[in-house]
Amino acid sequence: MAEYIKLIDVTKCTGCRGCQVACKQWNSLPAEKTMFTGSLQNPKDLSYNTWTLIRYDEVVKDGRLNWVMRHDACLHCDWPACAKACPSPGALVKTDEGAVVHNAKYCIGCKACIAACPFDIPRNNPELEKMAKCTLCYDRITEGKKPACVTACPTGCLAFGPKEEMIEKAHKRAEEVGGLIYPNNPKYETHVLYILPAGIQASDLQHTNPNPSMPLSVLLWKNLFKPFTLIGIGAVAGGAFLHYLIKGPHKVHEKKEGGE
Repeated sequence: MAEYIKLIDVTKCTGCRGCQVACKQWNSLPAEKTMFTGSLQNPKDLSYNTWTLIRYDEVVKDGRLNWVMRHDACLHCDWPACAKACPSPGALVKTDEGAVVHNAKYCIGCKACIAACPFDIPRNNPELEKMAKCTLCYDRITEGKKPACVTACPTGCLAFGPKEEMIEKAHKRAEEVGGLIYPNNPKYETHVLYILPAGIQASDLQHTNPNPSMPLSVLLWKNLFKPFTLIGIGAVAGGAFLHYLIKGPHKVHEKKEGGE
């Protein structure tokens, strides 16, 4: 199975929100009531029902105002902290294609994925006690289609293709515009890459992590504590099964007539 990357050329984004609308439509996500907050960014942030968002940043460099518009969604980490932190098997799964997909059926609403994500992506619904985020349109890419957001983009800002091809394209384009590739931590790779405009750093933009890494708490949980919880669960299940073999199934004793 091919491994894919979504490439986002920020220099080509016009802030049309086509990707935002396409994501809502394809995933049947309801609209949200919003209000003007002094920025064209609308809604204000990602949410349980908003998996893709165009962020607007006003960055002043050398006395010059740079208006940067950026597509924001899950970066689909190669070694996803959210999936590693999740205690419920099947709730968050890293696929061979590179997508990190959530399954509400198995989500227990513990919010461990939210605390673990270095990019502040997963969002929780307190009423449903479930999390949600972009799935990289896993249901589309496994059918040979591109993500809905990529298909809707009118400027070529969003591209999608095989990993090696997209990485090569990213480096070539970054050299052309004199910008940087983000994220650029070789120890924490993602399946979404940004090409930033010349002179713009990741630290200049909201909701970015210049140096993403696996949180220490997740490493401790995965390598030290999680195995013991699984052993505990297995011990309880094993004990119950052993009891069944020795004692047989539990029978309900009905009270006989005459008080016996």
